[in-house]
Amino acid sequence: MSLRVRIRDKSFDDRPVLKGLEFDLGEREIVALVGPSGCGKTTLLKIIGGLDLDYDGTIAWTDAGSPRIGTIFQEPRLLPWRTVRQNLILVLPPYAHPAADELLRHLGLWPFRDHFPPTLSLGMARRVAIARAFAIAPELVLLDEPFVSLDPEMAQRSRDVLLEAWRQRATSVLLVTHDPVGAAALADRILVMSPRPARIVTQIEVPAAQRRSDHPTALQVAAQLEVVVGQYLART
Repeated sequence: MSLRVRIRDKSFDDRPVLKGLEFDLGEREIVALVGPSGCGKTTLLKIIGGLDLDYDGTIAWTDAGSPRIGTIFQEPRLLPWRTVRQNLILVLPPYAHPAADELLRHLGLWPFRDHFPPTLSLGMARRVAIARAFAIAPELVLLDEPFVSLDPEMAQRSRDVLLEAWRQRATSVLLVTHDPVGAAALADRILVMSPRPARIVTQIEVPAAQRRSDHPTALQVAAQLEVVVGQYLART
């Protein structure tokens, strides 16, 4: 299942936020969205996720029916009175519980299955949120700054968990981030958004041989991304 996004206009109180924004997301493709603060990245995710219907445009899927969408927010939003495992299986039918347990094992979270969210670090809680989003076998996963406020080592560990989850259950992923290293380390393509009213102004395609590879490669692509974004913003 692939996605086509066409937003002609999205405004708040007659203040345009998104205008003429267009892009496609392929099946099992990871795409990162970067842009200046406040340009409308989170608003775009809400539109795609069906949480905001007040816009002029279309969100079209290649297959009929309602796709399953997993969402990962900045805050993990785990139920504090349920264990890690219980948070995963809460919305799953009983026959899917073994698959959720297997996902916990693959992601290195099985030893924490009986822990409650208040006892987890922020990084660990976000890894559990990643597992929860993939547990439903979604056609699309939306991530809104899932690694913000983490130190570089913890962010790298969380990215590794995300990639392992994606490899176990490959699906389309749309990632909003301010981190060029994180974008380059994860994505097939990086889409650059303009200031408001935001649109896609350019994209950087990560070479196939370098995608989801070692950290130094990500740094090289991230440096290119920072130059491109900086040059564009200097002209606006």
